[in-house]
Amino acid sequence: MAKLIALLNVVAWSGFWAFGYLALSADAADAAHMTTALILAAVGAALGIWAWFWLVRHSEATGYAKPANRVIQTEET
Repeated sequence: MAKLIALLNVVAWSGFWAFGYLALSADAADAAHMTTALILAAVGAALGIWAWFWLVRHSEATGYAKPANRVIQTEET
């Protein structure tokens, strides 16, 4: 499952950059193409961020990466 999510991460970020470039370089008069490219770029970014965070949590849970330094809060008595 982790390899599938990693593949999704790569494809999603590739789509983000490709469609983001198309949205930025589109002619301003061609609003339909620019809007479509912008929506696809946003979907690519959202999927890429979700996949990235899933991979980070998975790598910490399996011991591949050290968990991040976090402050442990205790109850005060």
